[in-house]
Amino acid sequence: MRHTFRETWSGLKRNASMTIAVIVTMTVSLTLFGLSVMTFQEVDRVKGRWYDRIEISVFLCTEDSAGTSQSGTCEPGEGTSDVQRENIQTRLEQNVDVQEVFYESKQEAYDDYRRTYADSPLLDSLTVDQMQDSFRVKLKDPENYQGVVAEAQSLPGVQNVLDLHEVLDPIFSVLNGLQWGTMGMSVLLLVAAMLQIGNTIRMSAFTRRREIGIMRLVGASNVYIMLPFLLESLFAGLISAALSGAALLGTYFFLIDRNAKVSIQALPWITWSNAWLAVGAVAIVAVVLSIVPTLITTRRYLRV
Repeated sequence: MRHTFRETWSGLKRNASMTIAVIVTMTVSLTLFGLSVMTFQEVDRVKGRWYDRIEISVFLCTEDSAGTSQSGTCEPGEGTSDVQRENIQTRLEQNVDVQEVFYESKQEAYDDYRRTYADSPLLDSLTVDQMQDSFRVKLKDPENYQGVVAEAQSLPGVQNVLDLHEVLDPIFSVLNGLQWGTMGMSVLLLVAAMLQIGNTIRMSAFTRRREIGIMRLVGASNVYIMLPFLLESLFAGLISAALSGAALLGTYFFLIDRNAKVSIQALPWITWSNAWLAVGAVAIVAVVLSIVPTLITTRRYLRV
């Protein structure tokens, strides 16, 4: 092992500039990869919290509903009849994507309004007759909402269907684009780092071609010959993983734990376990990224 470590140290000194370039490239790419992992976890937590709480609200017609910008299937001067209300409830309950259906009367809606705006100067601006009957629809899978919304909008006696997915989906589309954009950039940089590692090992093998030839002549095994090159690339990979892990933990501590969690308490933020999971993923990728190109390069260029 003394010879192996000596050869490894010699190779690192001989290719110091290339090793530094590999470390810098791997650190940046691994950090971006780790950030994308943390972003994926955060979006999943937010989506799980918000989507689980989303209910589709189906508002029924009143005598003044027809002629408005959102009159739905309302008839002029007529509210939703008892028959229509029962039909709406039956159709919603029979939908395979619906978990539960709750009916809220005008009085219940008014009582909820007064509880919500108890301290508002607008508390007495509405009366019970100005409220609307509605159904609150809980879905089995919050992401399968299109069919329920389309069916509810077509039912007689429905004025409007309120669906928060129309607001949330564009937000999540932007977040998902950010996720995949970060992941794409990190993958490109990881490929660049892999190519750099391969070139570094190839140059190191070329400068040691005489020593390698002698070792092959005296019967040295392939593992014994390749081990110094593996240790060189692993050194660069582990240094990069350590720097990237420190950057990820620092980002979580200063950006999320100390700032975001305090200023935006309504969001379900990722925890330290999620941050350490990203660090673990970065470490695994760093080791694989170091070993694979080294094995490929040494098998190709160490034949004497």
